[in-house]
Amino acid sequence: MSAAGPLAAALVAVGGALGASGRYLLGERIPGRRATVAVNVAGSFLLGATGAAVAAGAPGGAALLVGTGFCGAFTTYSSFAVEMRALAADGEWRTLVGFAVGTVVAALAGAAVGGRVGGLWP
Repeated sequence: MSAAGPLAAALVAVGGALGASGRYLLGERIPGRRATVAVNVAGSFLLGATGAAVAAGAPGGAALLVGTGFCGAFTTYSSFAVEMRALAADGEWRTLVGFAVGTVVAALAGAAVGGRVGGLWP
């Protein structure tokens, strides 16, 4: 499949619409920084699983649909940065460090676990 083809664009668009909708709905249910952590860890898990599944033989379109489209719209590292800046501006250094380190460690763990799960692709 050509990365520039109409099917590729449609896969990214559909994934993006689903990811953005999922992000919005999760943000309505979970307040504040917890939503940011939740989507970034879940998205990292899903991206790890998708990459490993594609490497194990899943259709390449899955990377476009799930990885680029869904995860690209679902995760929110821009909100992560804005929230860290706000914590710094408020002088909340302990919270900032906990939030930053906790999010990055949890997201890396999510990606690693997702990679293991995705590697089980038949």
